[in-house]
Amino acid sequence: MHPKVKNITYFHFLSILFIQCFMATLAMAVRNLTTDQFALLKFKDHIVDPNNVLTKNWTVFSSTCSWVGVSCGINHGRVISLSLPDMNLTGTIPPYLGNLSFLHFLRLKSNNFYGYLPKELAQLRRLRFIQLDFNNLHGEIPPWLGRLDKVEILSMSDNHFVGTIPQSLVYLSNLKILDFGYNQLSGQIPSSIFRVSSLKEIYLRYNNLSGSLPDDLCVNLPQLEGLYLSRNKLSGYFPSGIGKCSNLQELDFYENQFRGFIPRNIGNLTRLEGIYLNSNKLEGKIPEEIGNLFSLRILSAAHMGLTGQIPASIFNISSLKNVAFQNNSLSGNVLRFVLPSNLQA
Repeated sequence: MHPKVKNITYFHFLSILFIQCFMATLAMAVRNLTTDQFALLKFKDHIVDPNNVLTKNWTVFSSTCSWVGVSCGINHGRVISLSLPDMNLTGTIPPYLGNLSFLHFLRLKSNNFYGYLPKELAQLRRLRFIQLDFNNLHGEIPPWLGRLDKVEILSMSDNHFVGTIPQSLVYLSNLKILDFGYNQLSGQIPSSIFRVSSLKEIYLRYNNLSGSLPDDLCVNLPQLEGLYLSRNKLSGYFPSGIGKCSNLQELDFYENQFRGFIPRNIGNLTRLEGIYLNSNKLEGKIPEEIGNLFSLRILSAAHMGLTGQIPASIFNISSLKNVAFQNNSLSGNVLRFVLPSNLQA
């Protein structure tokens, strides 16, 4: 074959190969986008939209990536965020959302979604942010949430979830905020939760949780800043290892059934701004070491069995704004101390 003819044939072959690869890539992109579009349109079919925002905006005649509440990745053009908070939407969360395989953010807070969380959401292995607060979701917290190991924020407060907290959440190795508050959860808090070292905030208040807390709950929580467990049925001794949560800023245990003494090592928590212990069964003296908490703003320890003298060191804390010691057996009157001008007794 003449060399010139050979070169033309080779160039023709490469051209065909390039076109085939381009068409295959284009077809895959279109198919993927169609998959995302189909999933979102099925989602729309399952909800009532009283303001017709989605009805008017989510149509096949416009790009999915331009739809209200939808964001796509720059490189691949796939849906990475579905954010529709505070839109008064009513309906169920359909299994089709599990096909949004590139989804990173799912934010549906403050709507009227009801029913169970579909197991197909376990396929969303890229999820980092789940916010489903203030809805009417019910059923149990699904164990498959433990498969979503990239999740950093898991917030499902103010719903109607029942049952126990699944042990599988220990596998959420990137979790920073866990919020299951204001539900009807029962049973013990799994000790595995306190082994998720990335956690910064734990909100489990206003449930029906029972059982005790491990003494070493702080050993694996070096970043913990907020522990909110109020209005449950927790019992047992006040965890003696609380002083090892060195970054703790808010400690909220009020209206439980904790007993024993307030540990002296609570004075190690120099970043604490709020201590809420009222309405437990704690007894004994208020440790003098609380006077070391120079960031403290609120100290609430009313309606318990505390005895002895109120430590004068507490009232050297210039940041302190509110103190509640009523209905104990303490001696000394708060008003006898020289208090900061902004303190409310």
